[in-house]
Amino acid sequence: MTEESVQPAASPAPETPVVSPAGGAAARAPWWQNPWLLVALVLVALFAWQWFETRLRLAETQQELARRLSESDVVAKESRLLAKQAQDQLMALQAKLGAVEARLAESQSQQAALETLYQELARNRDEWALSEIEQGVALAAQQLQLAGNVHGAVLALQAADTRLSGLSRPQYIGLRKAFARDLDRLKALPQIDLPGMSVRLESVVTAIDTLPLAVDVRPRDETRPKPEVAAEMPVWQRLLLDTWHEMKGLVRIQRFDRDEPVLLAPGQVFFLRENLKLRLLNARLAMLSRDQWTFRNELKAAQGLLERHFDGRDKAVQAALGALRQLGAAELSIELPTLNESLSAIRGFKATREREARDGRK
Repeated sequence: MTEESVQPAASPAPETPVVSPAGGAAARAPWWQNPWLLVALVLVALFAWQWFETRLRLAETQQELARRLSESDVVAKESRLLAKQAQDQLMALQAKLGAVEARLAESQSQQAALETLYQELARNRDEWALSEIEQGVALAAQQLQLAGNVHGAVLALQAADTRLSGLSRPQYIGLRKAFARDLDRLKALPQIDLPGMSVRLESVVTAIDTLPLAVDVRPRDETRPKPEVAAEMPVWQRLLLDTWHEMKGLVRIQRFDRDEPVLLAPGQVFFLRENLKLRLLNARLAMLSRDQWTFRNELKAAQGLLERHFDGRDKAVQAALGALRQLGAAELSIELPTLNESLSAIRGFKATREREARDGRK
């Protein structure tokens, strides 16, 4: 309500004429019919509604802001917690990474040590193999020069070449070529069966103790009938033949136009056989050492003893004489090559390896 509504009712005043600006009197209009007042009221109402709405929105905004600030605080706390967890995990991962790097470094150092050890072992193994090969080839060269053992030298070079091929090193190709050239020279030599010749000499030496001496053999009576023929003869005829042969045995006819067997005492027979064995053993030693002159002289001396003191009609004596003649016809004196090329190649290779090892240590 307005102030005019609370005032007491009064008697109606006389209407005064309203004077217009032009000087004319006119009647006054009531206040609620004043348009400016209505406009002012509308504006006040509009401002009031606008203010209320603004306050309402401001309150909602504050609530939303407070809610969002609360949510952001929660998110910030969660973020800090997650960041702390991430930092802890990062530190743990860094620790694990450090441990892995330490193990990797240790593994690399161990691998380097193992590689160094392997190289040392491989170098030592190669040096041992080269030393063994050098020793074997040197021994084969000595046997080749002293005893003429061609077969042994060939086996030694083949074993050395097989050993080098098993190592699978390209730097050994020069050594293998040197071995191949020496092998070709050895294989080009005429083949002499020294083991077979040695076996034949040994068989003759073994048979000497059983060979019959010429002085112990009596001439056979060709007129004496064979046992199967004598069994078919009458008894009186066999008695006459036996008597006749006994009478013939009392008389011995000896020829002086040829050499007769030398009479030997039992002790001399032993020394004769041992001397013959000694001659044959000397011949075998000369054969193994490729001494052609000594070999043939010893065989000739052994043949002379067999022909003079042993029964030449015996098959064993004839076989021994035939074996000695065949052995004496063999050619032993051949020019043997040396293994100097192989030995020089091995020693030069070892010297180069040692020089390279010294340079690497520097």
